[in-house]
Amino acid sequence: MTSASPRPIPQAAPRRAMWPLYAAGFTTAFGAHGIAANLGGFTEDAVTSLLVLGGLLALYDGAEVLLKPVFGSLADRIGGKPVLLGGLVAFAAASALYALADSPGWLWAARLGQGAAASAFSPAASAMVARLNPSAKRGRAFGSYGFYKSIGYTLGPLLGGLLVWAGGLRLLFTVMALCAAAVSLWAALAVPAVPPLPRKRQTVADLARRLADRSFLAPTAALAAATAALSVGVGFLPVTGAAAGLGPLATGAAVSVLAATAALVQPKAGRALDAGRLTTRAGLLTGLLVTAAGLAAAMLPGLAGILLAAALIGTGTGLITPLGFAALAAATPEERMGQTMGSAELGRELGDAGGPLLVAGVATVTTLTTGYGALALLLAAAPLIALARRPRTTPAPKEAHSSTENH
Repeated sequence: MTSASPRPIPQAAPRRAMWPLYAAGFTTAFGAHGIAANLGGFTEDAVTSLLVLGGLLALYDGAEVLLKPVFGSLADRIGGKPVLLGGLVAFAAASALYALADSPGWLWAARLGQGAAASAFSPAASAMVARLNPSAKRGRAFGSYGFYKSIGYTLGPLLGGLLVWAGGLRLLFTVMALCAAAVSLWAALAVPAVPPLPRKRQTVADLARRLADRSFLAPTAALAAATAALSVGVGFLPVTGAAAGLGPLATGAAVSVLAATAALVQPKAGRALDAGRLTTRAGLLTGLLVTAAGLAAAMLPGLAGILLAAALIGTGTGLITPLGFAALAAATPEERMGQTMGSAELGRELGDAGGPLLVAGVATVTTLTTGYGALALLLAAAPLIALARRPRTTPAPKEAHSSTENH
């Protein structure tokens, strides 16, 4: 990936312009987990089997995998704000569809529509976070964006369950429609327009070379690994707790520790990057090692192992997420920011699916403990290899130095 072309360093956008973008991050996370966590337990009329439940869950994620790069590129072409607003309005409309129709068939359409809409406003919001902040403040900006997204992941299952308990799935979809509509109005009023920049013509080969460059692959691989570990922690730590005889309250608390730790670490990591107290390379490698240590801790028996695993996984993923996005933004030409963010989001989605599949596949043949160990080894391998192959600093040639002095 080529580095961004030199441009005047923009002033950081006022905080009032950033809040709607943070709210958009909360909305996509709340919509994804709030509905997904409650589809199976309270919707016997619409979800009649595990196969149907799996299909409904896959609709949302499948739409994101296919469409995020497309909408990211569209944001570069026409500007991030129209794609952001269009996605939020479409998410509100898709949510209202089921709230009004209340039929199993329309639930499939609404879930597909939500996934497609989130595919638009999620990468557009990430790209605008980068475009509205100079490189020296992007760590903090992405840390705050990740914080509110993590809050959405944390509160989604809880608030979604309360809403479904109070008024059924239609009430949850109604609240999601109102939330997306309110955020779209807020963004329309408070977020400044970020016009598209002139772009050189890009061939498929140019795109392939840019996405195959280390400056894209390394942060995206770290983000995918963090998402894989986060997904495994949320999905499998309760299984480990139940097998150890722990009740749902204890295992739920462990998952909350994971999400809360990730949310709290992200702004601190972003501020440390901006202040120069932390480098991207050191932060990503440390984050991967800490996350791997968390998965290894999940192999320990009892509540102590589960809580330690949750805290370490949350800390590691909290380090990786803002640093990874800040690194991508720093290495991307401004006019291609949306395309990069959409492609990076695709990598995260693949990690989100691949991590649980790997652990489940190993656990099927051996045990869940071995599954944790396999993913831990995979996450630790990259930073250990990178540290082992760290290039040595070579001193400047003396001849060149003396030649310069003679002149």
